[in-house]
Amino acid sequence: MLPRRPLSIALLSTILLSLPLATLASPANDPWHAKARALLEHAVNIPTVAGRGRVPELAAYLAAQYREAGIPDADIRVMPYEKTAALIVRWRAKKPTAKPIMVIAHMDVVEAKREDWELDPFVFTERDGYYYGRGTFDDKMGIAATTTAILKLKASGFAPQRDIIVFYTGDEETDGVGAELGATKWRELLEVEFGLNADSGRGGFATDGRPLGFALQTAEKTFANFTFTTKNRGGHSSKPRKDNAIYQLANALQRLERYRFEPALNETTRAYFNERARMEKGPLGDAMRAWLKDPKNGKAADVIEASDTEVALTRTRCVATLLSGGHADNALPQTATANVNCRIMPGVSPDAIRAELEKVAADPGVAVTRADDYVASQISPLRPDVVQAYTAAVKALHPASPVIPQMSTGATDARPFRASGIPIYGVDGSWGIVPTDSRTHGRDERLPVKALDDDVDHWTIMLKQLAK
Repeated sequence: MLPRRPLSIALLSTILLSLPLATLASPANDPWHAKARALLEHAVNIPTVAGRGRVPELAAYLAAQYREAGIPDADIRVMPYEKTAALIVRWRAKKPTAKPIMVIAHMDVVEAKREDWELDPFVFTERDGYYYGRGTFDDKMGIAATTTAILKLKASGFAPQRDIIVFYTGDEETDGVGAELGATKWRELLEVEFGLNADSGRGGFATDGRPLGFALQTAEKTFANFTFTTKNRGGHSSKPRKDNAIYQLANALQRLERYRFEPALNETTRAYFNERARMEKGPLGDAMRAWLKDPKNGKAADVIEASDTEVALTRTRCVATLLSGGHADNALPQTATANVNCRIMPGVSPDAIRAELEKVAADPGVAVTRADDYVASQISPLRPDVVQAYTAAVKALHPASPVIPQMSTGATDARPFRASGIPIYGVDGSWGIVPTDSRTHGRDERLPVKALDDDVDHWTIMLKQLAK
């Protein structure tokens, strides 16, 4: 095994530039690609949306796939919780030489309405080189690809030198309780050295076929909600006064709109911008290079932050998302509230952001309170073994694509594991055309047929290397 120390930026660049390409034999009519398609079709046709109670059905179906592949019943667990379910499968090594590794993904999807889509979102459809349906990209593709890769490795006679544990949750798109349970109550079943997340990573290509790169996700921002509240004695609307709960709240939100948190670099974002600065030309590239040279250069960071492709990567961002106020048409408001959603840089406490928001509001009449109890997300160190395995898999299939460390601005099931000390790496190998295929949570979600095939081969290469 390689050492567990974090990877320096210089060493990362050396690995990315010098790693020999892996070989991959993938016949045109690979039966495992057909297997992945069948798994994806079955999964998409089960509407695993919150409130419908169908996630346990998908968990049972997947459990049967692993059972038929020879995994003992004792190592397959469907875990009911919160009107949904998780699946835990353990492929045991005969004589393990290292701690287990974990593969995570989620079985649930966001709601989709038939009237909003050209096609039925819960009927798997193949058309014009694409698979259509809710979850084809987020994240039933990850479920199908990882399951197929493991079944393929097992059928081939591959003998892992460490246990491979599968953990599929049922509420990543809503409350994330499954991941919290996995990192706490179910921890004895998931005591692993690190995890591989099929819900992040991935690659992109421009419409002209130019490779935009594959992301190795090692960090994500902390999701946190805060409530701004103003109170007032109210009165009759025919006699307005200078003090008004809604205006007081609105003024505080205007100050929030204008406010910019201090920019900050971490190991992941520094590696990301090092790679991006080599690729980006013009004013944006100049700003990246200037900020890397001087992290206190706020003007350069602001130029980066203003880019649609780089927004929210330089600092914590907070934005008002919900608003409520007043109680009658003809009465002065007695209460006004706003929800402020923050995506906080890893390692920064939400309590510290609450204190900063109080200063931003700049009004003792505006109460700023936390609306959840999430703890700070942490950064997973750039492990050489994971970087090498992911890069080998990417380069085997897409030799011209760069591999770039990434901090996600959104949240996945990785957060509670990272917070509990288990590093998680977003290393999925699927891809799409940017921006035409960027339909996650949107209408007519789709996945290129070739991307699913590639994802199966990607996970097969990567798991074989990391579990040998």
